[in-house]
Amino acid sequence: MINIISAIISGLVIGVLARFFYPGTVNMSWIATILLGIGGSVLAGLVTSRGSGDFNRAGCLASIVGAVVLIFLGRILHIG
Repeated sequence: MINIISAIISGLVIGVLARFFYPGTVNMSWIATILLGIGGSVLAGLVTSRGSGDFNRAGCLASIVGAVVLIFLGRILHIG
């Protein structure tokens, strides 16, 4: 239960920071921001593990970069 709460809180913080650093306006709800932050963390974790069997948690900066990439991809694909 604590892991879920910490994922939500860190997802919110990372999502808000990614929205702040992304150039231009990003209109999305709080839930979408949390999911963006969690998705950015997962994306960065997959990239930093480099295909090895072990999945490592990414750092905060890598998670923000991953979330910004997700915003960019969402804009290209016209999602949200």
